[in-house]
Parts: sequence; C-alpha cells; structure tokens
Amino acid sequence: MDFLEELSDPSSPVRGALNILLLLTLLLGVVGAGIAGYLDYRILHPVSTSNSLTPDDLLGHPSDVQYSVPNEGARDGWFFPGLRNAPVVILCHGYRSQRGDVLTLATTLQENQYNVFAFDFSGHGKIPGSTTLGPRETTEVLTAVALMASRSDVDKTRVGLWGANMGGYAALAAAAADRRVTAVAVESVYEDPQEFFAVELDRSGYSSLPVISWMCQLGFRIEQLPYRGQPPLSARLSALARIPKLFIALRDNPVLAASTLRLYNLSPEPREQWVMPQASYLLMSNDEKKTYDNNVLSFFLRAMPPTAAPVHTR
Repeated sequence: MDFLEELSDPSSPVRGALNILLLLTLLLGVVGAGIAGYLDYRILHPVSTSNSLTPDDLLGHPSDVQYSVPNEGARDGWFFPGLRNAPVVILCHGYRSQRGDVLTLATTLQENQYNVFAFDFSGHGKIPGSTTLGPRETTEVLTAVALMASRSDVDKTRVGLWGANMGGYAALAAAAADRRVTAVAVESVYEDPQEFFAVELDRSGYSSLPVISWMCQLGFRIEQLPYRGQPPLSARLSALARIPKLFIALRDNPVLAASTLRLYNLSPEPREQWVMPQASYLLMSNDEKKTYDNNVLSFFLRAMPPTAAPVHTR
C-alpha cells in the first residue's frame, strides 16, 4: 500500500496522524487567537488611573470646565488661570497616564502667567472606553483647542500644546491641522500608532512568539481601519513650518527616542531637541521633574511669551 492509498484509508496510521496534527494546529490557532485578542484588549483598554482630585484640592485655583467631544460624549477638564488674555498651554498626557500626573508642569506654567488646560483622553483617568494610540486622540486635542479658543480670557490666537508619547502624537497632528496652535512640545513621540503598539506588545513579553505577535498586530490593524486614510506624522510636518517645536527624547526608551529624533530631523525650522537619560515623566524624581518642567517652560517662554493680547473694543 503506497502513501496515497494509506492517506485515503480512514483507518491508516498516516491518516490518523494527519488528523491529529490538523486538530493540534486548529487548537493552537484558537489558543493563539485568544491570547492575541486578550493582549490587544489590554493594550487598547488601559487600566484606569483615575483619582479623586477635584479643583478644590489643587493649587492655582483651577476651575472645572465641562465640554463634549464629537461622537465621544461629555468630558471635563481643569483650567488653571494665568495672566488674562495671555496664551494657553494644553497638556496632553501620555499612555496609561492622566491629567493628575502633569500637575507639576501645569503649576510651573501657571506660575509664569500661562493659562493652562489639562484633560483626560478616552480610556484614561475617569473617561471610559478605549484608546486608538493617536488618531482619535487627535480629535480630542482639536476639541480642546477649539474649547480654549472660545474663551474670552485667553489669547485664542496663541495656543501651545505639550504631549507625551500618545499625547505627543495627538499634539503634533493637531498642531498640523489647526493654525491657532503656535508652539508645540512633544516627548517620546512616534511616526505611526503601529510603532507604539509594537513597543507595548514588546513590553508584554509576547513579541518573541511570532504567531501571536503577528495576530496581535493584525488585530490592531483591523482596529485602525477607520483611520487608514490618515498619513503618518512625517507627511504632516510641512504644515508646521514657522511654528516653534521642541522634541524631547528619553534615552531609556531607545525605540521612542530614535523615533522622536527622526521626526525632529524631518521637521522644518524652527525646531529644538532635548535628550534626557530618563524613561518617562512618571518615573522621574522630583528634581528630575523640576528640570524637565523648567526646560519645557523655557521653550514656551521663547516660542510664545505670556504677554496679554490687546483687547479690541468698538
């Protein structure tokens, strides 16, 4: 009996072995897909980092601002008043972070007469839902820019943005889309959300398993289909000509540091870069945060001085 005859015989050892192999392959595929789906969910649905802080608990006498994001629902943010009719700086926190984590930066800017607005992205802080690692967050930043530009106590023609990783991506994309943004500082920014997803997947420890890694990245690409028409950040940098830009690279995260410096090199003037040895703002000591905050402040003082805009009356 040759091989083909054994294969056609349901009782043959070869046919039985192939059936077992097929079942094992299907089982491994199901298990792999389950693991990949779980990892995708965990990455795109960060664990809430909310706290119970209210404006009454904070220095600087901030006010609670209610607003809404298109297709996302009601939100609230903290507005820290500076010099009346001076510029406003919007703080865009990073992945797995929230507005309460950037209070020292908000205080540093406010003490130097800037108006400051801090808010939570979807899937972070008190906001339910998921993250897209940048595309939908860009809409959230643009909404915050429009919200601040609608106020009568800030210079609506001079809006500054600061953002870290996910918030940095959204800040750069928003700056390229809205001319009211006149200065932008970004930290650990990346070219494309797929790049940051790969970083988070590597942190999970499963990126070394090729099949699971491929399934995870395929799942994320499917999640990103609604935004497939959006170009990478490098293709939008030309819109930032004449807008001062600060790119902050943290060397302890070599992938994001390299991406940040690459975007700096592709960016038109005026531009600045600053390299720090730390890994993230959240992990910095108090002295390191003070140095970081003062460097960001120095950039905005040069790029967007906190002078009051003239008030036009009829």
